[in-house]
Amino acid sequence: MLSVQSGGAHRSLVRVAVVLVSVFLVLALASRFGFGVFVATLACVAGFGTVAYLRSDSAALQDMRAYPVGEAQQPTLCRIVREMTTRARVPMPRVYVSPTRAATAFAVGRAPHRASVCVTEGALGVLDERELRAVVGHELAHIRRGDTLPASMAGVVARGVASVPLIGTGVICLTRLALDTAREFDADHAAARMTGEPLALASALRKLDAATRELALPAEPGVVAASHLMIISPLSSVGRWKRFRSHPSLADRVARLEQLAGYRR
Repeated sequence: MLSVQSGGAHRSLVRVAVVLVSVFLVLALASRFGFGVFVATLACVAGFGTVAYLRSDSAALQDMRAYPVGEAQQPTLCRIVREMTTRARVPMPRVYVSPTRAATAFAVGRAPHRASVCVTEGALGVLDERELRAVVGHELAHIRRGDTLPASMAGVVARGVASVPLIGTGVICLTRLALDTAREFDADHAAARMTGEPLALASALRKLDAATRELALPAEPGVVAASHLMIISPLSSVGRWKRFRSHPSLADRVARLEQLAGYRR
């Protein structure tokens, strides 16, 4: 059984909150607001945080135009998710598919019992069953570790300001810094343990990365804001968006998985 490791998620959530407060405090001081406006600014921070919490289950799914599926529509995907939830010892999440040819997957949710896993049609088209199982295991590891709450909230915050010139760019950068990139290494390791096939996940990451380079998601505000949720960043090869990368390098992730498998170059 996998152990619950929520400490990293709690630290990330605190860092997201600190970033939000810092941004608004800097704006307040820079603008020399009066005390009343300063208090109103802090109230806005609290309100924004509440909205981010309440929308953390759905914002990324809406931005990716994902639709719910069941056994009738996606029997293989749903069977794999059900099988892997038993191994991960988490509640069965809702299963979504995003109608995009770009290949990626992600998980969202405030808690394990409210979580959702989404796989794009592009990913379903390039991954074989072993690789899909490993990708699902990776997303379930995020759910079990509690990563989805801070990551989903950060996405909502970034989405809310993504269209604001300069300020939006700065806040997105700060929310990226507030998230621990080691969470991807940890989820990879957990998925490898769940499936017993670290090389299957390594193969899946290579395929998803290659597919992303060939067909990246459009750099729309919602996609940019949710990019850190994806198993492979859809913005990794999109010009100026490289600064928003929130994932370790593919080479490092694959090397660690190969080491788990006992592979030596």
